[in-house]
Amino acid sequence: MKPIYFLFLFLSTLSFAQLTPPLELQPYYSGVDFSLTGNSLYNDLATETIANHTTFLTYTERHDYLYDADEDPSNTSNVILVYSGESRNENEWLSGANPYNPQTFNTEHIYPRSLLDNSNAEADLHLLRVCDIDINTSRGNDPFTSGSGGYSSTGSAWYPGDDWKGDVARIVMYVNLRYNEPLTDVGSLNLFLQWNAEDPVSTIEEQRNNIISGAQGVRNPFIDNPYLATLIWGGTSAENRWTTLSTNNFESYGYKIYPNPIAGDIINIKTDQTLKVEVFNVLGKSLFTKTIYPNNNKIDISTLKKGMYLVRLD
Repeated sequence: MKPIYFLFLFLSTLSFAQLTPPLELQPYYSGVDFSLTGNSLYNDLATETIANHTTFLTYTERHDYLYDADEDPSNTSNVILVYSGESRNENEWLSGANPYNPQTFNTEHIYPRSLLDNSNAEADLHLLRVCDIDINTSRGNDPFTSGSGGYSSTGSAWYPGDDWKGDVARIVMYVNLRYNEPLTDVGSLNLFLQWNAEDPVSTIEEQRNNIISGAQGVRNPFIDNPYLATLIWGGTSAENRWTTLSTNNFESYGYKIYPNPIAGDIINIKTDQTLKVEVFNVLGKSLFTKTIYPNNNKIDISTLKKGMYLVRLD
């Protein structure tokens, strides 16, 4: 029998779900097994992301796409600058080859260019944003740090601002997934997971993801669904932007799992067959295994703390 996986939340609520990309993204993610979590899901997503990166741009070619990607949704003649959020004429990019005056913004590498080990990464549009020249200089190569309000510098670290911290987190996690660049060079995993959860995906992030995937073939999966980071690394649960096919029971599979919501320490799995039940945390670590039978179908979960878990029935 093919294994069946269910996700559930324990103590505060109990639910079961199968993560499903929207129809338009299912062909793109066809090689990813979304019943996986932890390192297994990370590896599946990394493999698919690398395989879909079919066009490698030169750094000069960024001009052909970046200003469309960062276009102001309210004014198509302008771009939105990272960190400051200002809207400026898209012709004001800094270059000796640009005859336009004034020139007020340039290209910010969210993951600093000097820290990248993979030469293909420097021109990857997913980690490039238009930025005020002076603000770009102020940020320099500093790692990210916690803060509040607008963008700010501590002198040795940079806070991108409340409105941009989620954008930054999802870009940095993409760079880690796509190029295996370390998160620790630019901040910490816990910080980026927190920002990913606290600052939901914006309209301009969606716009960028679509335009950049058209130019390069590759998408940022953490923009498509920030919840993927939760399934991989844990932490505070981020927004789940995909449909979850959920129900109080799975009688269509030949099982019934109840109660929902849970009120105690016992899960009941009604079945007419012998099943192996394995419970994992969101990082993919197996916590315990039990065999259940038609006349002995109770699972004691009193040892589990409040959180999200994956149940495998085999």
